[in-house]
Amino acid sequence: MPRAIFTDIYKDLKHKIETGVYAYQDMLPSENSLTETYQCSRNTIRRALSLLTDKGYLQPMHGKGVRIIYQHHDPAEFSIGGIESFRESAARNKLNVRTQILQFDTLVIDEKLSAKTGFAPGSEVWKIIRLRYLDEKPLILDENYFLQSFVPDLTPEIASHSIYDHIENNLHGSIALSKRRMTVEKATTFDETYIELGDYNCLAVVTSQTFDADGRQVEYTQSRHQPDYFCFYDTAMRSHR
Repeated sequence: MPRAIFTDIYKDLKHKIETGVYAYQDMLPSENSLTETYQCSRNTIRRALSLLTDKGYLQPMHGKGVRIIYQHHDPAEFSIGGIESFRESAARNKLNVRTQILQFDTLVIDEKLSAKTGFAPGSEVWKIIRLRYLDEKPLILDENYFLQSFVPDLTPEIASHSIYDHIENNLHGSIALSKRRMTVEKATTFDETYIELGDYNCLAVVTSQTFDADGRQVEYTQSRHQPDYFCFYDTAMRSHR
């Protein structure tokens, strides 16, 4: 299925906001101007702007236009609210990245792993442990489980680059929703072996279950982060009762 036009517009606008072409607190060009720039319908522009608003980049202002509210901060920011790959986050934060594959196996989910991951017992999955380097510092350990039927041709080479990119652009699969939980946990011996912890004895741990457009769980991931280097963020809107 061809990728929707609004997705490409969303990515282009997102890149321009992140790189300062459209700066923090500036007003975005009008819908009319954007339809001319991208040679598309007003509805297509609105879909792209709605997605950027949901991800905390824009704030529509009634009768005035749309204001840029994204602001880059140090250290590197990783989104809790959005679904963003490691490489997408690193590119947005202007960091050099490298991934080392520590484990790449196939396995069948048993009762114990089912309780941990949410996959049904008997599910066939890929298990991958990846060490993530940012600017040549080993700072993240990812333990991933991907449903084999969703990514049947996964390889270590693909896993060392971007599994999400492969799913969306090669397999034309959909990644729709992710449930996440963030905790602070004591570092394990395994963590200490691979992550550059410095004086820390704990890590920020983000655990997620990811689903496709049909509501099927396709991934379980636990990402263990060196705490001194990262900022996790979300954008919240107050509901009016």
